[in-house]
Amino acid sequence: MATFAPSPAAVADIGVTGMAVMGSNLARNLARNGFTVAIHNRSVGRTEAVMDEHGSEGDFRPSESMADFVASLKSPRVAIVMVKAGAPTDAVIDELADLMDEGDIIVDCGNALYTDTRRREAALRERGLHFVGAGVSGGEEGALNGPSIMPGGPKESYDRLGPMFEKIAAQYDGEPCCTHVGEDGAGHFVKMVHNGIEYADMQVISEAYDLMSRALGMSAAEIGDVFDTWNKGDLESFLIEITATVLRHEDQRTGKPFVDVILDRAAQKGTGAWAVQTALDLGVPVTGIAEATFARSVSGSVPQREAARAVLPAQVEAQDVPDREQFIADLQQALYAAKLVSYSQGFDEIAAGAAQFDWDIDLGAMARIWRAGCIIRAKFLDRITEAYRRDPKLPLLLADEYFTQEITRCVPAWRRVVAFAAAHGFPAPVFAATLSYYDAVRSERLPAALVQAQRDYFGAHTYQRVDTEGTYHVEWSADRSETRQDQPEGSVTHGAVDRAAGEQSQRRSTEGESHHQG
Repeated sequence: MATFAPSPAAVADIGVTGMAVMGSNLARNLARNGFTVAIHNRSVGRTEAVMDEHGSEGDFRPSESMADFVASLKSPRVAIVMVKAGAPTDAVIDELADLMDEGDIIVDCGNALYTDTRRREAALRERGLHFVGAGVSGGEEGALNGPSIMPGGPKESYDRLGPMFEKIAAQYDGEPCCTHVGEDGAGHFVKMVHNGIEYADMQVISEAYDLMSRALGMSAAEIGDVFDTWNKGDLESFLIEITATVLRHEDQRTGKPFVDVILDRAAQKGTGAWAVQTALDLGVPVTGIAEATFARSVSGSVPQREAARAVLPAQVEAQDVPDREQFIADLQQALYAAKLVSYSQGFDEIAAGAAQFDWDIDLGAMARIWRAGCIIRAKFLDRITEAYRRDPKLPLLLADEYFTQEITRCVPAWRRVVAFAAAHGFPAPVFAATLSYYDAVRSERLPAALVQAQRDYFGAHTYQRVDTEGTYHVEWSADRSETRQDQPEGSVTHGAVDRAAGEQSQRRSTEGESHHQG
């Protein structure tokens, strides 16, 4: 059993508190790369277990108490928090802050909601401390062998953190998959979007599997072979690679395909929902991410699924597909196109967040640090990096010449896949939603004009015209004349809108009409 020194000297380069798998693996990664690492856990037994099992891997300085843990750190101190999100994280941060001095750095490497990170950063800044929210992607293996790291927080904190994080991060063509993302909550914001893209990526891969399994009647191993082939082309990525491995795996208990013995209910830990909720707040359409998140919700809606199956039987028989090879080739192109849209939407959300919170986020650098270590690493991230290098202010990734050509060549196959799924009753929410977005974003005119007219009718929400400046309202319940609602300078006045709504409501009440404010 490991024993701890009672009075630690301040020799550790960095510390990690929270010795669950992710925390201990991150500490081991740091130690393996030559750093002296202080380690601590609320339950001392976990710290002892890390020392017993991995103490020979590097220079660890274990501590029983938080006070000893902080005392063992070199100044300016750097302490990484790897505990459960929410109140437990706040409690550990508060305990650390009370023991630290001005200029010391607290780093949260867990999955935290970026608004919590902004709150924590502002509070600690008032106390003269630096707080860094750092997204870490790659799972347990990445934490140990090289993750993608997305640190936010004060720029000056990266002078201390950067050399350590860049050394332990995954490397791609000699470049570390780590960079300073932006101020306060920018790191956790980018990690949230990363996870949202991950949701969409995993779901659309699963939709392709489902179509091959149910529509073509292919075995899991056969589908695994298809994914293995796809991983040698444009779809080359970590998720395609592991999908092939999973589908070829047999259950050790039954000898059946492993995927067939897993309950078909997928959970979500919050980051996907956060990405969708934040996108709604920012007004960014992330349809692929949203449908992937809702697909998990549908899978877990057990009473609803049971009720539907009882009266609305689903398609269970394989279809007579005349050209199976062509269908599989179509799936490959449709999958590629849907993935491109999901990534494009994710980068739109990052750009919108940067604009909203005044973060100077380099979108090309985000694609660069995702090329290795992280879950969504993929071959075409190189192309995304290049696109933003050509035009750092690119308004839409799909508008880049390379991606325009790529997605255009996939469209016919994409449409055939979505049409087939709809015609034969196979759910394909991400395939369909990303295609619908593609058609919407390139349309010269959308039916939103009718939506605005409807809103003006029932709620006096006003509208703008295509042929002149200004904000207008139609007197629907009177003579249907059009009145301009804004000031001459062109600014919208809420008072005018409210008065119009009030006057219209009063007229309808007088006339005996029902009025519904939507």
